[in-house]
Amino acid sequence: MRYHDITKDDMRNGDGLRVVLWVAGCSHCCTGCHNPETWDPDSGLLFDEAAKIEIIDQLSQSYISGLTVTGGDPLHPANRFEINELMTEMKEKFPNKTIWLYTGELFEDIFKEPILRNVDILVDGIYEESKKDVKLHWRGSANQRVIDIKKSLAQGRTEVPVLYLT
Repeated sequence: MRYHDITKDDMRNGDGLRVVLWVAGCSHCCTGCHNPETWDPDSGLLFDEAAKIEIIDQLSQSYISGLTVTGGDPLHPANRFEINELMTEMKEKFPNKTIWLYTGELFEDIFKEPILRNVDILVDGIYEESKKDVKLHWRGSANQRVIDIKKSLAQGRTEVPVLYLT
C-alpha cells in the first residue's frame, strides 16, 4: 500500500481533531476530484513501519478523536488488505478512538465486508460535481452519506441494514 500524506490535527474529515491517512489508489476518478494525484495506486510513498508509528504517536494524544482513512480510496484493491490490518490494530490499541472511512463504494454493496468491523463512521459514494455542496459536513456532494456503521450493522440483518445517518 502507498499513501500521500498523514495529516495531523485535522478538523475537516470527521468529528473532532483527527489523524488522516491519505492513501494512493482510486478507480472512481470522479470529475472535479480534489485529490486526482491519489488515483494512481503506485504514486506516493510506501506505507511502512515509520508511517504506522507516526499514526500511533498522533493517536496517543488525548485530544485526538480518532483516525480517518481516505485518499484515493481505501477500498481500492491495492489498499484493502493493509487498511483492514491497520484499522484492526488501531482499534485494538485505541478502542475509544473512532475510525472514519471514506470510499466511493456504496454501503449497500460492501456492508458484508469484514473491513467494516472496525469502522465507526463510513462516508460512502462517489463525489458528484453536479451535487457539490460546500455547506455539507464531512462530505463534498449531496449524494454522499455519513453512516453510523455500528448502529447500521447492529440489526443483524442479512439484507441491507437500515442506515443510521449522522
